[in-house]
Amino acid sequence: MDLAGLVEYIAKHLVADPQQVSVKVIENPHSITLELRVAPEDTGRVIGKNGRIANAMRTLVRVAAARENKRVNLEIV
Repeated sequence: MDLAGLVEYIAKHLVADPQQVSVKVIENPHSITLELRVAPEDTGRVIGKNGRIANAMRTLVRVAAARENKRVNLEIV
């Protein structure tokens, strides 16, 4: 599973409206940025209390990317 697919899979299982979940991949020479978009009412569910869910998702993505020797950032837009 690719990184964008991993983020999309996790986010779709957290939100009330999975149809609104989208992940945009922006590749730079030194890193990859994943932009996660969800419905406005689901933003809190993806971020979690004190950002715990968002930080956990970022950790998972970084670990998956480290296997491929890449640097990844996850942004929730």
